[in-house]
Amino acid sequence: MSSFSVAVKPVVERPSHLPADEEAVDLSESIDYTAPPSRQGRKISASADNGGTYELHPLPEYFTERARRPSVLRNDSTADTITLKDLVPKQSLPVLEDAHLKSRIVTATSTGVAIPAIHHRAQIIESERSKSYRRQANLQFAAVCWCFFLEGWNDGTTGPLIPVIQESYHINFAIVSLLFVFNCIGFVLGAGTNIYLNERYGFGKIMFIGSLFQVVSYAMESPHPPFPVMVMAYALAGFGMSLQNAQSNGLVGSLKEHKTTKLNMLHAAYGVGAFISPLVATHFSYERHWSYHFIISTGIAVSNSVLLALVFRFKTQEVLLAEAGQAPGESDAAGSRGANLYSSILNIKDVHFLAVFALIYIGTEVTLGGWIVTFIINEREGGKSAGYVSSGFFGLTLGRLCLIWFSKKVGEHRVIFVYTLLAIALELTVWFVPSIIENGVAISFVGLLLGPMFPILVVHATRILPAWLLTESVGWITGIGMSGSAALPFITGLLASRYGIRSLQPLVVSMMCTLVGVWALVPRTRRVD
Repeated sequence: MSSFSVAVKPVVERPSHLPADEEAVDLSESIDYTAPPSRQGRKISASADNGGTYELHPLPEYFTERARRPSVLRNDSTADTITLKDLVPKQSLPVLEDAHLKSRIVTATSTGVAIPAIHHRAQIIESERSKSYRRQANLQFAAVCWCFFLEGWNDGTTGPLIPVIQESYHINFAIVSLLFVFNCIGFVLGAGTNIYLNERYGFGKIMFIGSLFQVVSYAMESPHPPFPVMVMAYALAGFGMSLQNAQSNGLVGSLKEHKTTKLNMLHAAYGVGAFISPLVATHFSYERHWSYHFIISTGIAVSNSVLLALVFRFKTQEVLLAEAGQAPGESDAAGSRGANLYSSILNIKDVHFLAVFALIYIGTEVTLGGWIVTFIINEREGGKSAGYVSSGFFGLTLGRLCLIWFSKKVGEHRVIFVYTLLAIALELTVWFVPSIIENGVAISFVGLLLGPMFPILVVHATRILPAWLLTESVGWITGIGMSGSAALPFITGLLASRYGIRSLQPLVVSMMCTLVGVWALVPRTRRVD
């Protein structure tokens, strides 16, 4: 016979904070008993330290390992502590490693068996994991929003500086519009290259590479370089923005929760940058060293590069989405990533409809933002402070935020027609009403109405295009769309050289009318070909 000491409690107390069917067990006291060689079917008498006598019934064979585990045995002859934890498989019950959880009171069920609060621990772990996912998702979204802020800053800079650039370099409308052309060339090259780079390097590396192109571009423009150098710098900026634009739209467009709202917020960040930049650029347009405006741009670009490196850490989009708590979906699992992506994209005719719409939309937006200041100065006899009108137009960020509810209520496909027709009506007043105040207010409302269109386009693309081609398709659509940011402003420059800047309004109105026709060709839902 062997002598053992078993930890039990003679008196069971029920603290007030426990439910009625649970009891707190104190294992501080012990009862000594002598165990015969066989305990089957026998009762065992034992005496406690406090003088009480108790009967110990043998432990049934069908007790689970989960119930037996808390018991602790000590062999008096060897003074070794024996725990049932060492006698059962380790997979039977997870070990509580958290010090906070170990300190919690062990509960006893109505059977009188002590069981750790495993369910509570699982809840805590799940809660902490959810917080970590939300934190990571918010950091990622903030990083791409800052990237879009810089893109808006870039696009809002040129308009207020065009008059001083013309004066400084002694060039006409056609020559100065080469800035738009080469910016677009860089953007289109970036859109084509993005498809290849996305397969080879992945999201994080492409974003960082694109941000470096912007840093180099603004550093080149800061010291008032020769005009050809400035033109090349615009091309580099366009290339870098194209890579970041496609990747950011692809990342947010791949989200499974709050996708529409976040896309609107992402493009609203663009609008914020495009709103603030003309205010700063207009101030520098009065100065002799107007090119110092690009020193500020360089600083923002450097901060963008650092943020992208720290947040995304050169990881792929699939890994980043997983870190934000999103399980792999069709975009990750759908098949042939080794297939010819270029032909796959070009064989989808809806991609071309969306690309043409983006071309006209972005071209109209950049044309108005870039040339409206010159129009107000020459046709409405405004001064250099007319640069603030451009800032009002780029208040399109308000439309991307304030009109979300209206777009959902009317229907995102149908509401494009509403916004475009209202914008045409306002643009007609700018054309025919010779008032600086009225024109400034009308242009601001045109920006408000144009604002939600591109986010709606991207959201619609996620619905009608294959998910596994989404990032590449959005990059292609945006790249083709950016060609409009060169073509239409360049055409405006040519027309202004021949007919005067008053030709701006007829061109803009005709382009808006074309938008209506092109959007009518875009399907409401995904086609089954």
